Amino acid sequence: MDLRVALFSVTLLCYCFIVLVNVAVIVTIILDKNMHEPMYFLLCTLCMNGLYGTTGFYPKFLWDLLSPVHVISYSGCLVQAFVIHSFVCSDMSILEFMAYDRYVAICRPLVYHSVMSKKRLLLLVSFSLFTTFCLSATHMILASRLKLCSSYINRLYCVNLIIVKLACFSADTIVNNIVAYITLIIYLFHGFLIGWSYFYVIKICVNSLENRIKFMQTCVPHLTSLLIFLGTILLDVMHIRYGSTTLPQALTNCIAIEYLVIPSIMNPLIYGFKLTNIRKGILAAKTKINM
Repeated sequence: MDLRVALFSVTLLCYCFIVLVNVAVIVTIILDKNMHEPMYFLLCTLCMNGLYGTTGFYPKFLWDLLSPVHVISYSGCLVQAFVIHSFVCSDMSILEFMAYDRYVAICRPLVYHSVMSKKRLLLLVSFSLFTTFCLSATHMILASRLKLCSSYINRLYCVNLIIVKLACFSADTIVNNIVAYITLIIYLFHGFLIGWSYFYVIKICVNSLENRIKFMQTCVPHLTSLLIFLGTILLDVMHIRYGSTTLPQALTNCIAIEYLVIPSIMNPLIYGFKLTNIRKGILAAKTKINM
């Protein structure tokens, strides 16, 4: 019990820190009119999505740490799986828009404000997030029709892949697998667009000192966030599909929660330290509070 209380305390502090740093970045961007630009709007959306994703995991996990029985209703499991799935897909979409924003800013600066207008960006992001939620809802509806032969999930939270694996008959999961592969193709295309954007950004920056400086200030934080996110996601997906069942449970749990913990902590910290406007805004707000 003492170990559980200690783990509960550490987890609660971690969750509070995630909420604090993300809310700090969001509020700073909202209150500072100088940051009402596409890059900061996308960063604000990224931090909001981080809060959304972690809310799907931490409250239930904290409850389980203090509870003697670790159970979740089937409907609750589906909702949690929906939140996690939509969080991951939304993050990928936002990171794609951020890559394209940097491509236009560096490679086509003269048309930046017309291409990345506030109205167009809002429509694109809204459509992308709506599509993401529709895809996630489709996955969950298809999973809800399956007859399951087990109620045991060897994981700290519910995800679609694990629920489908519990199905009694593999023939029942054909449609689920088809939709899963369609979703995979869609987000591989997102990855292709990100790679295409940075190919041209790096090509332009090589021959220009001014663009290299701009790249270091705005692209490096995005690339860092992207690599952290993709690295943690790929590790978890590979473990679910091909991972050994003999791994220690503690290691399995660490792999499972990496993409729910690391990106949500690192994103606001990376941008907060690297982007001057955000750093100055947070420090100015802190000064006002102290006064």
